[in-house]
Amino acid sequence: MDTVNIHIGPLVFDHADYDAESDVLYLHRGEPQPAEGEETPEGHVLRFAPGTDEIVGLTLISARRLIDRDQRLVVTIPEKVEASAAELAPGLAAA
Repeated sequence: MDTVNIHIGPLVFDHADYDAESDVLYLHRGEPQPAEGEETPEGHVLRFAPGTDEIVGLTLISARRLIDRDQRLVVTIPEKVEASAAELAPGLAAA
């Protein structure tokens, strides 16, 4: 897992792991930890510290495909925010 600094809306993720074969980008705040997942309307997964509303991770499904197609990625966290291709580039390089 690579150390990065990726901003998505008000959140800052400092760890990323990209599975190029599955096109899934895993973002974490701090080291990965046990978490409860909740699917967003866009099909991504928010990960919360158990029993809290603290977002500790975000799993972005089809990250590169969406970036290549739209030059941005939209995710609801709970408000809808977007991240540009440039903002996600460090995470997508973390293969």
